[in-house]
Amino acid sequence: MGTSLRHLLIGLGLLAALTVVGTLGYVAIAQMSLLDALYMTVITLSTVGYDEIGELSPAARVYTILLIILGIGAVFYVVVSMASFFIEGRVQELLGRRQMKNAIASLRDHVIVCGFGRFGHAVSEHLRQVGMPVVVIEEDPMKEQDCLALGCHFLGGSALEDETLAEAGIEHARALVAAIPGDSDNVFVTLSAREANSAIHIHARAETPAGERRLRLSGADQVLSPHRIGGQRIANAIVRPGVVEFLELSAPGDGAEVDLEEIALAADSSLAGSQVGELAGRGTRAAVIAIKRGDGPLRLHPDPTEVLQAGDTIIVVGDRSDLRRLASLAAPPAAAGS
Repeated sequence: MGTSLRHLLIGLGLLAALTVVGTLGYVAIAQMSLLDALYMTVITLSTVGYDEIGELSPAARVYTILLIILGIGAVFYVVVSMASFFIEGRVQELLGRRQMKNAIASLRDHVIVCGFGRFGHAVSEHLRQVGMPVVVIEEDPMKEQDCLALGCHFLGGSALEDETLAEAGIEHARALVAAIPGDSDNVFVTLSAREANSAIHIHARAETPAGERRLRLSGADQVLSPHRIGGQRIANAIVRPGVVEFLELSAPGDGAEVDLEEIALAADSSLAGSQVGELAGRGTRAAVIAIKRGDGPLRLHPDPTEVLQAGDTIIVVGDRSDLRRLASLAAPPAAAGS
């Protein structure tokens, strides 16, 4: 509990206690009814100056003086504590948002997720599992805590605004996920993101076939329909359960021991110039199942004599320890040795 809130609760408790004591005191000293005593206590503590009930005895007048002195102090304490509570909360909110903006401004090669519904939450969660920095743009402030719990940066606002995308670091982001529940909004976000950063990879969620077509026309690199993918996954699980079990490897960290991973060979990688079949001699049993070179298509089942080149992206399957070792070999010497 914050200090300001604790002081505010103490002040309110003191004020309530004075109200009870004052009421009982008037009942005992001035022989008033409970309602009249409560009325006298309230107008005394608040110092509003309404008419008193009847003539007060000397003892009752002395009691009223003491109650006024204590009441003014208690009311002043409550007012100050309340002001401090709201001012401190506002200051902390502003400082927190400024820190968040500064942290986002320093990001490079991050992913921007527009919309933190079920789809956006799932995307953000999986990206954070593999250590990818994520900035979430969401209009609902109630979702901020869930977002922060995943380790994502939260930016309150609308992804339809160019200023919000700029604040999310669109110029330095590696990818954007348009996950707003609405094809028209996702098309608008895609157009805005493509205009702000022509090199960014855009992945968009589509609700309808028409939405899929328009998202591709607006510049999305990949368009996904969760309903269609979910339906296909269930159908394949019924017809080809073994294939689906193997495809589960494509989600890093979901498998017990084996993963499917994408590894890019750096310019100074020690793997550059090696043949695919020579990887086993490098202390790794990971199997290369596909190679993508430049803008060319993904080539499955590369020949063991295929020579790897700097800039190649290889798709490999194997134990996690082997994949980590292979990723280290694919990195530049300085990064591999760190």
